[in-house]
Amino acid sequence: MPPVDKQQRFLLGALSLGHLTNDWVAGTLWLLAPAIAASQGLGPAEVGLILTINGIGAGLAYIPAGVISDRSTRPGFLMLLSFWWVAIGYFSATLAPGFWPVTLLLALAVMGDAFWHPIATGVLVKEMPQRRAQALGIHAVGGSIGAEVLAPLSTGFLLGYFDWQTTLQILVLPAVIMGVLFIPLATRISRDSPGSVNRIDFRGLARQWFKPAGIALMLVMVLYNMALMAQLAMAPLYFQIEHGLSPFYAGLIFAVILMVGSIFQPFFGKYSDGRGRKPLILLTLFGASFFALFAGLSGSLYWAVLGLLPGVALLTAVRPVILAAAVEYTGKSEATTLGIVFTVLDGVGMFGALLAGLAGEVELEYAFILAAALALSSGIICLFLSFKNTVASDQQAIISQVASPADP
Repeated sequence: MPPVDKQQRFLLGALSLGHLTNDWVAGTLWLLAPAIAASQGLGPAEVGLILTINGIGAGLAYIPAGVISDRSTRPGFLMLLSFWWVAIGYFSATLAPGFWPVTLLLALAVMGDAFWHPIATGVLVKEMPQRRAQALGIHAVGGSIGAEVLAPLSTGFLLGYFDWQTTLQILVLPAVIMGVLFIPLATRISRDSPGSVNRIDFRGLARQWFKPAGIALMLVMVLYNMALMAQLAMAPLYFQIEHGLSPFYAGLIFAVILMVGSIFQPFFGKYSDGRGRKPLILLTLFGASFFALFAGLSGSLYWAVLGLLPGVALLTAVRPVILAAAVEYTGKSEATTLGIVFTVLDGVGMFGALLAGLAGEVELEYAFILAAALALSSGIICLFLSFKNTVASDQQAIISQVASPADP
């Protein structure tokens, strides 16, 4: 592989930092949702509902963002817009009365964070075609540090002193600061001349995704993310309700669990760039299923954490590998493809939070058992997909058809 040049290093640094900032604000919801529900006398089902509607809101923004990015020669200014969208949107939610106005405004706010993802990742996979998964992994680390480390730690700490509204008002400040600092950086992020931006073949993309191989890949992605979201949605609530932890300590454990997976994202990405996608994805899904089941059947905080730590970490670490596989499946319109993938992952996959909330109404541990079943189902479907990786060449990798005589 060619060495990483100066522009690529700049993009990796600037976009990872921007990802960290936007996801820091959006990631507060994992601890804020229980606080919002508690302030209104609501339970696990409503926590899951807040997170699911949040995921639907994000899903509505991903594809338009990808399409706009593929047609734009100045993606840096589109990224700049996302910081102000996030800051204004979340601040507005703190001023709204009642469950539904707050929930809907939070969903509108997260659309700004969602807007960032296909644009930034689309730029990276275009600029670094031979290091796709590694570049996506480095970018993902920034978001993971924001959403899964800084967000739970800062939110848990602030909730010990303030209500959820004041906490969120304080936590929009990073987006405001980055919205100012990113202005000069945006001018350095551009691609192509106006005449070289290709037309997006929507019909071709649709036909490809509705082939048996495309449908199977989408099912793998949906079930994978439902398994992850089920655990993330109920873990903070489980720590607080079942084991009496404060928001700060619940956030601390939550952050440690997610940080482990975040650290390994670039390494998973780099390994799969050279060794292929399928073995790592399968190992991750089956391993995560075992550990989620272990957490669900444990009777103590200690054993539950020992199950959730590797279970969640594995699913977090493999995300850039799944994103790269999806880009390689279509082989074109990278930002639009990533918009579709993010919609499937976070829009549809977020229903795992709602299902986990419903299971949690009976016993919170059932949410982890549900996650185990979802991860196992995803792994079984993945067995029937064949991944062809040609990253070492100039041609993009393509996932072959599902093994079926009817679909040669």
